[in-house]
Amino acid sequence: MTIDTKDLLNSILSSISRIDYIRPGEIPNIDLYMDQVTTFMEEQLKRTKRHEDDKILTKTMINNYAKNNLLPPPVKKKYSKEHVLVMIFIYYFKNILSIKDIETLLAPITEKAFDEEPSLDMTAIYEEICQMEKARIESLQKDVAKEYHLAAERFPDLPEEEKNYLQIFSFICNLSFDVYVKKLIIEKMIDELPSADKNTKKKK
Repeated sequence: MTIDTKDLLNSILSSISRIDYIRPGEIPNIDLYMDQVTTFMEEQLKRTKRHEDDKILTKTMINNYAKNNLLPPPVKKKYSKEHVLVMIFIYYFKNILSIKDIETLLAPITEKAFDEEPSLDMTAIYEEICQMEKARIESLQKDVAKEYHLAAERFPDLPEEEKNYLQIFSFICNLSFDVYVKKLIIEKMIDELPSADKNTKKKK
């Protein structure tokens, strides 16, 4: 079976152009119970699901985040807007990072944002990062299109069906290599950060 690579590329580029984020103004300003949090996240992030029955966030996940120090504890079983923002960060990070790495990355922020007198504003941090990422959409589309065209030049002498499949395979390998290299860079940077354990010991 021949894959229509042109349609595939157009579909991918179209998907990238539709990438969006949960705006802080869309998050309720009242504290939410766990059921309300999971319902909100499901509704807001359902477009990011690969399969219909995938779960965005469950009670078990939230409890595990708290248990692993990724998420500050709720107040009277209710979660604030800041809690929701942290869970959004976790949702995206968990696709590529370990729980320990996410803890190390978020701890210096959550410690200050959830303090009795917070010195960091979670909403401002989230908004700034989302704006930075949205500004990269066009350049990402160009990068992906470039990777596609490089792969489309591979295996020119093979029969059409084999060539078509191996070009798609090459495209996926190219994109996977990008992810692999960037993951190595991210892990290296996290390894250079003060660990959550060190932060905890300092507070004691």
